[in-house]
Amino acid sequence: MGFFDFLTEDIAIDLGTANTLIIHKDKVVVDSPSIVAINRITGKIIAVGKEAAMMQGKTHENIKTIRPLKDGVIADFNASEQMISMFIKEIPALKKRLFTPSLRMVICIPSGITEVEMRAVKDSAERVNGKEVYLIHEPMAAAIGIGVDIMQPKGNMIVDIGGGTTEIAVIALGGIVCDKSVKIAGDVFTNDIIYFMRTQHNLFIGERTAEKIKIQIGSATEDLETAPDDMSVQGRDLLTGKPKQVEISFREIAKALDKSILRIEDAVMETLSQTPPELAADIYNTGIYLAGGGSMLRGLDKRLSQKTDLPVYIAEDPLRAIVRGTGITLKDLERYKPVLLK
Repeated sequence: MGFFDFLTEDIAIDLGTANTLIIHKDKVVVDSPSIVAINRITGKIIAVGKEAAMMQGKTHENIKTIRPLKDGVIADFNASEQMISMFIKEIPALKKRLFTPSLRMVICIPSGITEVEMRAVKDSAERVNGKEVYLIHEPMAAAIGIGVDIMQPKGNMIVDIGGGTTEIAVIALGGIVCDKSVKIAGDVFTNDIIYFMRTQHNLFIGERTAEKIKIQIGSATEDLETAPDDMSVQGRDLLTGKPKQVEISFREIAKALDKSILRIEDAVMETLSQTPPELAADIYNTGIYLAGGGSMLRGLDKRLSQKTDLPVYIAEDPLRAIVRGTGITLKDLERYKPVLLK
């Protein structure tokens, strides 16, 4: 292999419903929204990532923005493939190369994914010059990224709240003992906010505005120690059709998100109830780890802690915990071979 080593590059990819992150040489080199803007007439891709995200909700009939991944799974095969290949071309070290090197990749996938969906991810990767493609389950990658030693005979519980799915898993001895994947995560929260604004304020807002509300004043409980300030939201009045502005507080958003968070709590409880007793004893001592962008919702850790009577810890930089874990596996493929799906 020695001589051809320089022709192969190692990259770790977290293909997320909301964001795609790529690690190359231990650095996050791509961190972009998983959005593609396509020209309807020619079918060509105009923009991907941040540029396409700026166009979202503001396009005319000749341009459409699509999110190729839905619920953590490839929904639009063609667009996702082009998106991945454009992201790979954005990697600074590969830009300077005359020809695209062959790639050794580790890609993380949701734990509730089917064989067919797995094939789709694999095929996409192989078409963008992936010579060796390994897959890893998201909760597993999150655990490694948080710094949990997954090979130990000790139970750890990971809750990873992404854009499309919430992955809950109990991990021991380098494997997933019991897991649950629910399609309630960041995107559902965003839609809850849009619905709430429509029904309570007669205000029609877009996805980008709802996302902004979620980040600025989103909350899982109505009693926060440090409350965010009220926020002004602009949109279209459903009664008069005129643009208008309303003030909303974090308490309203907590009400809007309540039902969805309840379903995540139930899924966590269900997973705990399926955990073997010895591992349950471990989890009682170690607590629950939260990762993924959804875990940054204010008060969510406190709410889960009250529900489960267990300590709940949020990973540092939860948005990147999964891609970090994927990167660590890539560096030490031999050690993590049992965890990877070839």
